[in-house]
Amino acid sequence: MDNTGWRTWAEGASSGMGAGVAIFPYALFRYYRRLKLDDREVLLLMHLMSFKQVEMKEFPTLEDMQELIGGTTHAISLSLQKLMKDGFLSIDEEVDEDRDIQYERYNVSGLYEKLSICMANDAKNKLKQASVARESTATEEPESERNIFKIVEKEFGRPLSPMECETISGWLDQDQYPHDLILMALKEAVFAGKVHFRYIDRILLEWSRNRVKNTADAKAYTQKFRSSGRS
Repeated sequence: MDNTGWRTWAEGASSGMGAGVAIFPYALFRYYRRLKLDDREVLLLMHLMSFKQVEMKEFPTLEDMQELIGGTTHAISLSLQKLMKDGFLSIDEEVDEDRDIQYERYNVSGLYEKLSICMANDAKNKLKQASVARESTATEEPESERNIFKIVEKEFGRPLSPMECETISGWLDQDQYPHDLILMALKEAVFAGKVHFRYIDRILLEWSRNRVKNTADAKAYTQKFRSSGRS
């Protein structure tokens, strides 16, 4: 056969491989070490799956497996016994009532159950880590954000109402006003003798319209406003 012939044969073989594909769970590769399976045991389990999926053999002989895995049939038998002892593999006995035949087949549902437990534990740990992260974020919330309510209460000389707390939250979350800028507006309200929320909100809105984005801008704007007022 010339090179062209071999190339054609290879292309045909490559195309045909798609018809004999065995599917293995990714979890097997991800967790087999956690389950204390060695490489040979994993290979043996994969061959059992392949025999069933591709060759329709649910109970391949030791010789069938030896041909693919190598080693002795005794070593393969010991590996199978260990897998069954550890709960990864079992042998089901079935009866074909129509033909009155009893036969056996390998069952890897034990492996799937153990893999599912690993997946569930990982999912549980991820949720736990996410919860801890959220709690940590809340705990590590900037000191200024936690204290801004206390500072406003102190300047007002009384506890804030739920609506007033909601207003401050709106300044922070919706309007995205910096904490320092809100406190600066509070300071201006105290200076003007108009300590109420509508006046503070009016100051913040005025600053926003004039592109005042930080305390330095606010000081410059206020100084300019006061200078123009005196003149």
